[in-house]
Amino acid sequence: MENYNTANTGQQDRPVVLSIAGFDPSAGAGVLADIKTLEQLKVKGMAVLTANTLQTEQRFFELEWQATATICRHIEILMQSYSIHVIKIGIVADAAMLQQIITTIRKQKDDTFIIWDPVLKSTSGFTFFEGKDKTFLKETLQQINLLTPNLPEFEQLKALIPAEQAILLKGGHRKEQTGLDILYLQGQQFELYPGTQNAYPKHGSGCVLSAAIAAHIALGNSIEASCRQGKKYVERFLNSHPTLSGYHYAE
Repeated sequence: MENYNTANTGQQDRPVVLSIAGFDPSAGAGVLADIKTLEQLKVKGMAVLTANTLQTEQRFFELEWQATATICRHIEILMQSYSIHVIKIGIVADAAMLQQIITTIRKQKDDTFIIWDPVLKSTSGFTFFEGKDKTFLKETLQQINLLTPNLPEFEQLKALIPAEQAILLKGGHRKEQTGLDILYLQGQQFELYPGTQNAYPKHGSGCVLSAAIAAHIALGNSIEASCRQGKKYVERFLNSHPTLSGYHYAE
């Protein structure tokens, strides 16, 4: 039997990123899209499901939320078993679920870098997140390292976001300067201009962007550099095919 060791195969350890998000059977969004992105960027991806959905890139049919206790149990086991320093969170049912997820993460490893991509509504118009307790949500946001909302999501959340919060405001919904992302970081504002003049809309593009940023953070890059590299990755994804369904590849 051949000896497949790291010296002979060029294998090396990869940092681990955990995606806590929904399951999309079309694989365009949610944990499947996250895992594709992470693996392309040479990061080991792991996943915990918040919801099981039935959808395609064009239509949303149904959703079944996982029990919050089950989600937290899965997070505990993975964080106790693996060295996880970066976690990306996607769809959650409400402020209470988000808060319990964050608390579980912080109890396991307090300095974990947490990205929340606040998916409040699907491309097909289905509403996921119901932030009824605004005070509760505001306290939770203070424990998150980076938010990646689009413009409608930012408008809904901006009154709750702490002044010092790191935010990547995605520009895909802008009426002017479409594709211009703004990174708010430590009192500074960085403009991330699109690297392409044309881009096809994609189901799951927000998931892909936040996962790509998480990968670059895990690889040791700064927040600004990670956002810039993540933007490059998602632009390749957007231009990979003219339909709502895209393909993944790294440079």
